[in-house]
Amino acid sequence: MFSFKIIKEDKKTRARLGKVTTEHGSFQTPIFIPVATAATLRALDNRDIEELGAEAILANTYHLHLRPGDDLIKRQGKLHKFMNWQKPIITDSGGFQAFSLGFAVEHQVGKIADNYLDINNKRPDKQTDHKKFAHIDDKGVSFRDPIHGHKIKLTPKRSMEIQSNLGSDIIFAFDECTSPLSDKAYTKKALERTHKWAEQSIKYHDKKQALFGIVQGGAYKDLRIKSAKYIRNLNFDGFGIGGSLGKSKEDMHNILDWTIPLLPKDKPRHLLGIGAVEDLFNSVERGIDMFDCVAPTRWARRGHVYITPEAGGTKKNKFRFNIENKIYENDKKPIDPTCRCYACRNHSRAYLRHLFKASELTYFRLSSIHNLNFLLRLMEKIRKAIEDNSFKKLKKEWLGTNK
Repeated sequence: MFSFKIIKEDKKTRARLGKVTTEHGSFQTPIFIPVATAATLRALDNRDIEELGAEAILANTYHLHLRPGDDLIKRQGKLHKFMNWQKPIITDSGGFQAFSLGFAVEHQVGKIADNYLDINNKRPDKQTDHKKFAHIDDKGVSFRDPIHGHKIKLTPKRSMEIQSNLGSDIIFAFDECTSPLSDKAYTKKALERTHKWAEQSIKYHDKKQALFGIVQGGAYKDLRIKSAKYIRNLNFDGFGIGGSLGKSKEDMHNILDWTIPLLPKDKPRHLLGIGAVEDLFNSVERGIDMFDCVAPTRWARRGHVYITPEAGGTKKNKFRFNIENKIYENDKKPIDPTCRCYACRNHSRAYLRHLFKASELTYFRLSSIHNLNFLLRLMEKIRKAIEDNSFKKLKKEWLGTNK
């Protein structure tokens, strides 16, 4: 019973307000979807997530297959019952781990290459001696489990079986996520694999689940266009924009500009693994409906907490600061005076800094609550701005530019 309805379109951009409906309820778009990798958001429980107003979560096929095992989860009544979450659940295909445990390890790089600089401030442009855990061939991806050391093989058919066992509402086709440092010849070869695997995913997927296809092609315009045209002609319920997003944010914007106009207007578009504040604005503006990213909780655990423009960020870090900094040792203010989350209503920066320095588990919960609340409330503001035809105004207030 999957459906997508466009409610309102922004008059000056490709931004749109929409609604996705699944068997386990609906959610509004544009949406930021918190990542519950192992069927949980680290440091939080379901009550926290409910109170934050999250309308959907994304879980990880590869990691749940390894532990506790998708067969066990199926015997427990599938993922909704297993984790007692009754709203929509999305699962990735495991294809991203082909990159994160493969070239990401070997190249020491993220989805966007400027996310990484080595100690000499140079990009690695050749393979290093870092040993990767994933190896790819035309049939699928062979992984060396970094936890137990044994080997497993993911194929399109196996990925669809695992996701069926998990019982998620929206699933993704199995694909190969390439590195920003992959050359065009390799990216083209990976694209051909992804297209073949997309057809196999359609063949083997559980028809009760909505299936999204993934557009690949790296930062190469002709390959992205080729992939968008190919994937749009298959019988998918929605589309993901995946893989390497280039070597800069400008490359990512170009990829979206090439891709979005070629995809069917009446189906949702998900930008995989992206969640920075400026990326949310710039991608919604280009027509993206759905986002997921581990950043808010990961940054929280590392001491970085989000702030609004009114809270006075620095030029270097406009939307976050590190609570470990000594200047917060006696700071009585909340993380963000404009925020109404539980952490900001009840605790000071000084207290949170103390918890972080003492490695107290309470810090991880409070900072994660704050960072997730920050992004979920931001998406509410973005949706309201689209509804009111004021998206460009809101973007300027936050980013200081409409470019």
